Amino acid sequence: MKTSDFYFDLPEELIAQVPIKERDRSRLLILDKETGKIQHRIFKDILSYLNKGDCLVLNDTRVIPARLFGVKDTGANVEFLLLKRIDKDRWQTLVKPGKRAKKGSIFTFGNGELKGEIIDLAEEGTRIIEFSYEGIFEEVLDRLGNMPLPPYITESLDDKERYQTVYSKHKGSAAAPTAGLHFTEELLDEIRNKGIKIAYITLHVGLGTFRPVKTENIKEHKMHSEFYMVSKDAAGTINRTKLEGGKIIAVGTTATRTLESVANDDGLVQAGNGWTDIFIYPGYKFKVIDSLLTNFHLPESTLIMLVSAIAGRENILNAYKCAVKEKYRFFSFGDAMLII
Repeated sequence: MKTSDFYFDLPEELIAQVPIKERDRSRLLILDKETGKIQHRIFKDILSYLNKGDCLVLNDTRVIPARLFGVKDTGANVEFLLLKRIDKDRWQTLVKPGKRAKKGSIFTFGNGELKGEIIDLAEEGTRIIEFSYEGIFEEVLDRLGNMPLPPYITESLDDKERYQTVYSKHKGSAAAPTAGLHFTEELLDEIRNKGIKIAYITLHVGLGTFRPVKTENIKEHKMHSEFYMVSKDAAGTINRTKLEGGKIIAVGTTATRTLESVANDDGLVQAGNGWTDIFIYPGYKFKVIDSLLTNFHLPESTLIMLVSAIAGRENILNAYKCAVKEKYRFFSFGDAMLII
């Protein structure tokens, strides 16, 4: 299977630059994965497609201000994106321009309250940087860092909380789990009141989720690892739902990848923490999830390959063609699709 098999033509004007005013008023495309039938609703209508005894699984990671602008000791300006924390003060980072970040290079951030040294080169041109500072790193980062909006979003974001889910809790992501951006506290209350369970798991979104596929044969693509946490309570809720005949609805590709990483062959979830580099594409046999809520993704991305694995490539490409025709909004601040 080729990367080009997952290409679709997307007019640039359909890329959402800003979030809509009310989270749950975005549009919702319903796709039946068996028949390919499509319905057009608004996001609040998701309640009609969830039944008592089902379980909604949400990724409660929180985006950190992971974009830093530093100055090299030569005076050159360099941009850093923190991808993965290796230990207390060492991070794997993307650097632009990378040629200015050679091993041993020193960088200063802000007024000098944060400094960093490139101590090693890593895979795919990333760098390992070791920071030095006084106080608590997270507080320094909150002062100096910027929200790491994707490169296709060129507008500034007035309210940084709009790039966080309302249930975000555990800091550590370089990008938001965007399928969850549509939920409000009120809608989540309605879901609970209908008898639908909610389980919170964590996957810190890093390079593994949004790195482009550069190989022609998709099987040759290697995912970067990302850190996950699944509590005993969450695993218990999900497993009881499965055993009682309820459906598991994953909110987003990150929740999906986490669940499928920690499931046994019987489809039951194991609690624990760890790293996953699972790559899901057509032909994959799902162990846990029954339905998937997701945004509309980039052409030829691992994300569109994942949704094609659950609904079929032809159904997905037809749904995307329909979404383009109906002028749905795409990507992080765009509309959503529920695959049932």
